[in-house]
This record gives sequence, C-alpha cells and structure tokens, in this order.
Amino acid sequence: MKMRIVIIIVVVLSLLESACSSSVVDDRPTVVATTTILGDVVREIVGDELNVQVLMPVGVDPHEFSASAGQVAQMESAVLVVANGLGLEESLSSVLDAVMADGVPVLEVGDVVTPRYFENGQPDPHIWFDPERMAVAVRKIADRLAEVDDRSTPADWSSRGDAYAARILDTEAEMKQRFGQIGPERRKLVTSHMAFGYLADRFGFEIVGVVVPGGGTLGETSASALGALSEAIVAEDVPAIFVETTVSPRLSETLAAETGRDVEIVTLYTGSLGAPGSGADTYLGLLLTDTQRIVDALKEGQ
Repeated sequence: MKMRIVIIIVVVLSLLESACSSSVVDDRPTVVATTTILGDVVREIVGDELNVQVLMPVGVDPHEFSASAGQVAQMESAVLVVANGLGLEESLSSVLDAVMADGVPVLEVGDVVTPRYFENGQPDPHIWFDPERMAVAVRKIADRLAEVDDRSTPADWSSRGDAYAARILDTEAEMKQRFGQIGPERRKLVTSHMAFGYLADRFGFEIVGVVVPGGGTLGETSASALGALSEAIVAEDVPAIFVETTVSPRLSETLAAETGRDVEIVTLYTGSLGAPGSGADTYLGLLLTDTQRIVDALKEGQ
C-alpha cells in the first residue's frame, strides 16, 4: 500500500513538472531573419541571448517566398528584423516597408556593404557568396543588436561580431585553398541563374552563362538563348552545369542534353541552407559544401 502511494505521488509530481515546463514562456526579445542563411548568421552572433525566428523554411526560394499573416505579426513584435535586401525577397518588400513604417528596426544587409551590379544595372543580392562582404555585414548586425538589446554591453556585441567575422574569413581561406585545385583554364561556370557573381569575382571564375537570365529565378528563357548557351558550353569545354537546390533542374537537364556531350548536372545550395546532416545546414557549411562540389566537378581529371 505504501509503495502504491509512493508511485502515485511520483507520477503526479512528474505530470506537474511536465505541465510547468511546457508552459514556460520565452521572454527573450525576438529577432526575425528572413532567410535561413541570415537566420544562422544571426544565431551565431546572439547565441542564447535572444530568440531568433526565421521566416523561410529550408529549401524555399527567397525570390518566391511570401509571409503569412502570423509571420507578419511576428515581425511587428520583433526588436529587429534582419533581411537581405537588394531585391532578394521580392514578395516581402512591401511587408518590410510596412514594418519599418510601424517603427520596427529593419536592417537590410545589402545596405551595409558595397554590392556588385548585373549588366542591367540592378544590384546583385547574392552577397553571402562573398565572405569578405559578409564579414562586414556581420559586424554591422552586431552593432545594430547593441542598439536594440541592453542585456549585453555594446563592447560584448562588438566582440561577438568580430569573432564570427573571423570565422567567416577563415572559411574564405579554406575556400581559396580548395579552389586552388582547379586550373585557371577550367574556372568556368554555367549556372541555373545568376547567383554566383560574387563568388566568381572573389575567387577568379568566369561566368560562361546562365540558364535563366536576370538576377532572380522567376525570369524566362528562350529556345534561341538555350541554343546559344549550348554552343558556348561546347566551345568553352565546360564539364558541368550548376543547379540550385531551390529551383527545378529541368531546363538545365534539357540544356545538358542539347550539347550532345557528357555534361554533369551538379546541385549547389544557394538561397537556402540544406537540411540537417546535409553539410550545408549552416552558412559556413554551405560555403564549404558548394566549394567542394565545384572543385569535384571542375578539377583536372574529372
């Protein structure tokens, strides 16, 4: 009988503990990041200090994403919203403007670095493929966090930004070392859209062509444009077409077949991190995973 009473008491206490733990409210200030890449960047800076929420799920094309009503409300209650800007989040631009008009601080990282520009004069939003620009952006994010949160001192926020920026630059050094396996004559890229201009500029690659013209993934191509690109692939002896995980490979596969050659289709992570265990589930992991896939596809002997 005593043993039964003891067991009942233990069970009741366990249920009470579970109920209490499930009802704990996270009272940390919230920072909202638009993309999975920026979400990881912000989390690396803040650690457990703040509650970081990411609007876009893994695998979503940021050019196409639209926020739900609940996500807009989440942005309205944030102490800071971190966005890429430069036209990346095409369907979020009006929401970001409205949130800013309501007094919520919004930091668009494209505004704190010097962008490169497409031939049509529009800024290239894919700045995360240049580690040096991202190191600058990280320090600016840390500075803005110091303005909206007083749980840590400005010096502490600055130190956090510097530490993560240093890791990004270490990753850049690793990328340069790996890309060194590719000879100058083989540093030629054909991609599904113009997402790798920063990487090409920073690491010495030539963009031979893109399947979908323009800086976004929502453009259209023509049969004549694909035919010209097919001829360029043959003339330049390009062994691979790089396709992003967030877009359909169909057009790229058609293009590869049209060349009449053994052109490999290689998947790269661009606008979104990969799933856990993919090797690209962090920003730095994405950079190194893409680097290695490019090296494996283009180095001599492949």
